[in-house]
Amino acid sequence: METKSNELTIILTKFAESGWDVIDTPSKTWLEAEQAGKLTNEINLSLINAVKQADEECGSCGCEFDPLYKRALELL
Repeated sequence: METKSNELTIILTKFAESGWDVIDTPSKTWLEAEQAGKLTNEINLSLINAVKQADEECGSCGCEFDPLYKRALELL
């Protein structure tokens, strides 16, 4: 069973590879900071806001990301 941290990393990696500016850049920033041990509240808040925006804009379109937005917010 995946830990919450591993699950979040998997989700954010998908977001980072999405090519959608709303979520890919904040996800990449979060992943890099997490790996370097330099996560800040500002980085977390930026990611949370980006995921909320993505969920609002695309969260019910039927794509594979729809449930991932909600799950990422729960994990964050």
